[in-house]
Amino acid sequence: MRKKEDEIVSNVKLAIVYYSSTGTNYKLAQAAAEGAKEIGAEVKLVRVPETAPEQAIASNPAWKAHAEATKDVPEVTHADIEWADAIIFSTPTRFGNMASQMKQFFDTTGGLWFQGKLVNKVVSAMTSASNPHGGQEATVLSLYTTMYHWGAIVAAPGYTDPITFQAGGNPYGTSATAVDSGEIPDAVLQAARHQAKRTVTVAGWVKAGQSS
Repeated sequence: MRKKEDEIVSNVKLAIVYYSSTGTNYKLAQAAAEGAKEIGAEVKLVRVPETAPEQAIASNPAWKAHAEATKDVPEVTHADIEWADAIIFSTPTRFGNMASQMKQFFDTTGGLWFQGKLVNKVVSAMTSASNPHGGQEATVLSLYTTMYHWGAIVAAPGYTDPITFQAGGNPYGTSATAVDSGEIPDAVLQAARHQAKRTVTVAGWVKAGQSS
């Protein structure tokens, strides 16, 4: 039985799509990629295009440094979304909503939606804010609203592993409290890994059911 489960998961293609200004969501995305690869999924880590003006980026040393450090990370394309069986999105909160960069990308997916190519994608989301009650839960839920329009299947972490409680207890998606040092507690990174494993596992079940 374990071998069969391994085969199901190893057939899953996961796209991790993130936006990060100073690095927190990039680290969450990397942790998710590690978790998915641990159980055999094929993973693409891609970022949404930056839409902020150069002047704004240059005014924040941490933002500028992160943009330079990750300039070689591929930008997401519609082909990546169509390729994926599962997608994890990671975005900082902006007043209880997703970052405009992520929303701008979503707003370009109408063609895929119209063609029915987003139906039954298994999706999950992660986020960050500068304090524990800075809109983290609302941001993840706002992202899922788009996913419902897609006809996607949301695989929230819920409380499927004790690490969720250790990471702050957000059942909708892993969330990090960003600090000036840029460090993320290990429990939060573990929660991101678990969320990725759960997303891939659910996608494996869906994919196996569709082909049976």
